[in-house]
Amino acid sequence: MGAGEQNLTRKQQRERARGRSAGSGGVAAPEPASALRRRRLNQLAGTLVAGIVIVGVLVALMSNGSSTGIPRSSAQVKATVAGVNALLAGIPQSGSTLGDPRAPVTLQYFGDLECPTCREFTLGALPALIRTYVRAGRLKIEYRSLQTATADSETFRTQQVAALAAGRQNRMWTFLELFYREQGEEGSGYVTERYLHELAGQVPGLDLAGWNASRNDSELAAIVAADARAARSAGLMSTPSFLVGKTMGAAHVLEYGSLTDPSSFDAAIERQLKP
Repeated sequence: MGAGEQNLTRKQQRERARGRSAGSGGVAAPEPASALRRRRLNQLAGTLVAGIVIVGVLVALMSNGSSTGIPRSSAQVKATVAGVNALLAGIPQSGSTLGDPRAPVTLQYFGDLECPTCREFTLGALPALIRTYVRAGRLKIEYRSLQTATADSETFRTQQVAALAAGRQNRMWTFLELFYREQGEEGSGYVTERYLHELAGQVPGLDLAGWNASRNDSELAAIVAADARAARSAGLMSTPSFLVGKTMGAAHVLEYGSLTDPSSFDAAIERQLKP
């Protein structure tokens, strides 16, 4: 009797043990496997995230510049400055104007220094225009300010005035060319005092103390405001936009076909060069 009860108790114990392992309809039994799968999925997700981060870092390292705009290495800075110098060497600069002041045709270039489309033009069609027409004394280009891409008006005015201040030393176009080549990521807030000072420091021969003092001249801010009024008067609402005409004559909106192919600019300039 006592042995039977003992055996029965063992049987009950085995049944109870099976019941515990099976859980309600066998739900509890798979728990170790599902937990293992979850751990493996979490590990895989972590690996994928790490891979994405690594790829992003590699892309950033392989880029020519950085989100802050200024190149990372002195070699990159030297190469950028050398390229700008080669493009502009020997061409007169006066304030915001590039080229011989007696050139028969004037091209007004309305731009925002943070505008990536302006950068496309600066690196695309513009160098050919400079080599073909400006260097030959047949065209001068006036840079004018029009806010389109810069997020806030204060930053826009500050950066455009910084360029005009370089123009007080006849180096505005060097500053412009460097700025467009070293643009940061749009909307990232990269235009800071440090950025502007580092950029100015790259302009060969620029007296930094004089440049910084000129930035406080209210006349330069007034030029930025006047450029905006001139753009509105001509119906210009985007950058880059252009007016072209005979020097001292009426200016007309230049309708371009491409910012990288200079042919539409060539055609407009050639029309103005005709007697």
